[in-house]
Amino acid sequence: MLYLIPTPVGNLEDITLRALRLLKEVDLILVEDTRVSTKLLNHFEIGTSYESFHMHNEHHKTSKIIAQLKGGKDIAVISDAGTPGISDPGFLLVRAALEADVEVQCLPGPTALIPALVQSGIPCERFVFEGFLPPKKGRLSRLENLASESKTLVFYESPHKLLKLFDQMIPCFGTDRSVAVVRELSKLYENTFRGTLTEALTFFSEHKPKGEFVIVVEGFKN
Repeated sequence: MLYLIPTPVGNLEDITLRALRLLKEVDLILVEDTRVSTKLLNHFEIGTSYESFHMHNEHHKTSKIIAQLKGGKDIAVISDAGTPGISDPGFLLVRAALEADVEVQCLPGPTALIPALVQSGIPCERFVFEGFLPPKKGRLSRLENLASESKTLVFYESPHKLLKLFDQMIPCFGTDRSVAVVRELSKLYENTFRGTLTEALTFFSEHKPKGEFVIVVEGFKN
């Protein structure tokens, strides 16, 4: 069995009892960053063997992992935070496992996407999740294509690109489009800015962005 196990995006209390049990029972845990995951595993006294599995090695490691799964091992995948496969490694392995007739289960659990969307105050019954935009080529064209999207838009962004994101959104979406910017979700300094795109640009120009961000943008209105 291949298990995809969500881990807390901040507060360690958000991990589920089932996740803890499986992390102790599986034969191997694949982790995105050993430095990050060691802290989590040590905190919960999980002694299962683990090894790195990330965007830079997943292509050449996948066949070996599939062989282990076909040989009867139970393997879990965790990312640094949240649900594997959502803007994190996991998809390639899942696809390969299914092609090899290996059973795959993804546990429900922590993700930054849904809490940020629900607490944004922006309609959340229909939405488009874009995750991280392309770092360079294709970034602006992606925003231009989303300008007329009526569903709520959800993005992930790093602090050093946040102002650039607002600078690029305003010409595409307009100055008065509502936005909620959720920072450090579930962590000690969590906070949410709500306003227009112009107000967000002004605020974060005056307050240096720090931490991890989820940006929820109102959809286009006719």
